[in-house]
Amino acid sequence: MTEVCIIGIGLHPFGRTDGVSGRQQGAYAVRQALKDCGLEWTDMQFAFGGSAAAGSADSLVNELGLTGIQFVNVSNGCATGGSALLSAYAAIKAGQYDLGLAVGFDKHPRGAFNSDPRNSGLETWYGETGLMLTTQFFGMKINRYLSEHGISRDALGMVANKAFRNGARNPNAWRREPVTMDTIMNSDMLSYPLTKYMFCSPAEGGAALILASEKVARRFTNRPVFLRAAALRTRHYGSFEVFSPYLGLERAASPSTIASRATFEMAGLGPEDVDIVQVQDTEAGAEIMYLAECGFCADGEQEKLLRDGDTEIGGRMPVNTDGGCIANGEPIGASGLRQVCEVIAQLRGDAGDRQVPGTPKTAFTHVHGAPGLSACTVLQV
Repeated sequence: MTEVCIIGIGLHPFGRTDGVSGRQQGAYAVRQALKDCGLEWTDMQFAFGGSAAAGSADSLVNELGLTGIQFVNVSNGCATGGSALLSAYAAIKAGQYDLGLAVGFDKHPRGAFNSDPRNSGLETWYGETGLMLTTQFFGMKINRYLSEHGISRDALGMVANKAFRNGARNPNAWRREPVTMDTIMNSDMLSYPLTKYMFCSPAEGGAALILASEKVARRFTNRPVFLRAAALRTRHYGSFEVFSPYLGLERAASPSTIASRATFEMAGLGPEDVDIVQVQDTEAGAEIMYLAECGFCADGEQEKLLRDGDTEIGGRMPVNTDGGCIANGEPIGASGLRQVCEVIAQLRGDAGDRQVPGTPKTAFTHVHGAPGLSACTVLQV
């Protein structure tokens, strides 16, 4: 089967853009991605896209042109963007198409996500008792994790502090001002041990990728990035997941663990081969846990990595170099594709003030969505 390349990337800045719809932000990202590789909308053979709060993704054809394109809507929680990319990857890998699009966008209202438990197979009591409020779950899960593995609350602050510093270097980020450790640690406590500056916020934005088979990629770019592997996995019984009304007596590996293992196996690589890492950081605790779940460290090693500067842009394992969800916010449809846009910019050497030193060759991305699924990729130049 053919190798799959990403030849074009496009972003609409994340944050709040008054007067611009989510669909318009998605269309902007698509146009930027097409411009990046010198293609036109009429060249696209297929598209996969997702949006949680800004309408059906296939409505982008109203903005981009009515060409009769096969356009499939994708919805998979916070892993929507990763799922759209996986679908596009599979279509080209199988030899069905040579050129196509993965796109995501969103425009969430201000305030917390307002999820309906019935959409996740739960009764209404689950929401009526407050359990549907994800901040509470995140707080409970990371509090248990810190206790089990001897990690201090300072590690949460260090993750958020790094995110805001990296976001300050990113012209497409929402939060572009550094925030001190003291401010982060002493801000309002939302769900112990997580303060308000340790959480991301629902946001707006768009992200798009143009994918091509290897046989046609070099017609349009002299620097393709190879999508070596992409995998998505859902939860097993006993995995500690959001929107679960119980926890099994015996713990199972998380979907992030099994998805990352599948991705590395598919790529013929391991975590030790990765130069740049993007993991879901809905809140600071997520980055800590997912680094271990995806194989980049052992449980309990994260605080030392942070204190030693290993996860900084100039460290041995840069993590969330664009500020992650904490600095960018989370427009659900776009978030996973933002990660891929970032690592491609890094692999090309186009990341500007936040460029990882040297010549990074291999990158890894990870997203996790409710009620318990994860999508991962490995990319190389």
